[in-house]
Parts: sequence; C-alpha cells; structure tokens
Amino acid sequence: MGAAVDVTHPSLPPPEALAHHEFEMVVRRLADDLAHGADASVFVGSGLEYAQSRPYSAGDPIQQMDWKVSARTGEPYIKQYDTLKRVPVQIVLDTSGSMVATSTRLSKYHLAVWLAAALGTVAQRRMSPVRLLSGGSRSLRSTASLSRNILRQSMDALRHPDPDEQTRLAEALDMMRATSKQRSVVIVLSDLHDPDAIDAILRISHGHDTAVIELQDPAEAGALAAGFLRGSEAETGAQFLAGGKTRWGIDPEEGRRADLSRGGIDHLLLHTDQNFIPEVRRFISERGQGGRS
Repeated sequence: MGAAVDVTHPSLPPPEALAHHEFEMVVRRLADDLAHGADASVFVGSGLEYAQSRPYSAGDPIQQMDWKVSARTGEPYIKQYDTLKRVPVQIVLDTSGSMVATSTRLSKYHLAVWLAAALGTVAQRRMSPVRLLSGGSRSLRSTASLSRNILRQSMDALRHPDPDEQTRLAEALDMMRATSKQRSVVIVLSDLHDPDAIDAILRISHGHDTAVIELQDPAEAGALAAGFLRGSEAETGAQFLAGGKTRWGIDPEEGRRADLSRGGIDHLLLHTDQNFIPEVRRFISERGQGGRS
C-alpha cells in the first residue's frame, strides 16, 4: 500500500493489513483528526490531580461538575483539583473473538485498534503516560509510559485479531483496579459482550475517570439487507441460522448507555459502518457531562 492511505471511513484499512510504517502513518493522521478543534484534556486528562468535591457555587465552571456526586446527593457538586500532575491514561481494548466477527469491511476489532492507537497518541502528545491492556485472554504486560516505542510495541501485540480468543474484560478491569496506584483516565473499547463487564466498569469508575466506547456491528442491530445469515457464536462456536433483520437483544440506538449512566460513566456507541471521527470528536468535546451517548 502506498503513502496515500485513505483514513476516512469506509476506506480505512484493517490494521493488520499494513506494514509498520503505514500503520504508524495512519495512526498519526487519525490522532490529528481526533484532536482537531477539540479540547482533548477533557478526554485524556487535564494534568491536574483530583482533590475533593464541594457544593456548586454560582459562577463555577460547568466543565468541573462532579456528576457522580451530584447524582448521588441530589445537589450540584464541583470537582476541585490541587496539584499539577501527569494523569495516566489506561486504554483497555477488548481483544475477544466477538470483536472479530463482522458483517462489514471494518470489524469492531479493527475500529477498536485504530481508536486505541490514535487516542493513545493524542494522550502522549499532551504528556499523559499511556498504558494499553488486553480485554481478552492474550497476555500483554505494559506500564503507563510517555515512550512512543512502548506504545508502538503494545499496539503491535494487539493489532492482529484472534477469532478464537476468549473474553477477559471484567478480569482485566478488576486487575487494573487492584494494581493502579493513582487515579487515572480509563478508556474501555469493547462490544460489552462479557456479561460481567458492566459491573466491573462501574467498580473501576469509583476510583478512576472512566469512559466507554461501545462498538456495534450492523448485524447485531438487525440492520442487514440479506434475507438469512448462517454463522457461529464467536466465543462458543455454537452454530445458528437467523434472518437479516434479527435483533440480538442489543439496542441499536443506545447500546448499554442506561446501564453505565447510573454510574456517571460517559458512553459513546459507534457502529462499524459509520464515519467515527466526527462522533468521537464530539464525544471528546462533550465528555464530563455524565452518560453522554
């Protein structure tokens, strides 16, 4: 593939189809597009250490509202910060087989890889250390770092999909919660098929600024034009025959937003057949307003 790789959807190529230098070039261009015209600090960390929350006073900036405490108490509260500090960004990429199954050119897995790499690059540009974790059964040992080489090595370990990989998203989040020594920004990229994922996300949100980008394939929303489809469940191998309009218990408009909003967790639902750059850029701009979708 030449130097002029098209990074617009649906022309964005699968990550594993590119050579290393081509992959890096696409990541840089995606990072530029995501950061353009948006204050990325509300998404990847502002460099301030959270101290406490206090009751809202007239004139306080809305951007500093503590939506979780406000929802719990019924009164508006503001977050207070005290120390300038590099806030780590931990990106959990669901690498399980359900992310690989696809009815479109770009799978949920492909989209998650591109997003993880681009958001990690944006965070490092803002001097936030980045750590990538697998939400599947593959092993990935990494620490939060400002090194682009470490981020690149982590992405190389994740950008090749395995359709037989089992989900370990809840386990990965619980492990992160147990081992993280300071508050961080946590970004979860997943289809949320792990039945324990929502509870694990709610648990980690108590100590970390958490956002979820949920990925959905058109087939999961019953949006296929085909009359029938034959397939197998990605993580169990069970065979099935279904109509193209079959719905699989997944809300095509909301996803799992309602489950996450009760914890004040920001949520974005992305479909693999849509242009995701404008949606993610909007999400960055509106983040912090509690359960946005």
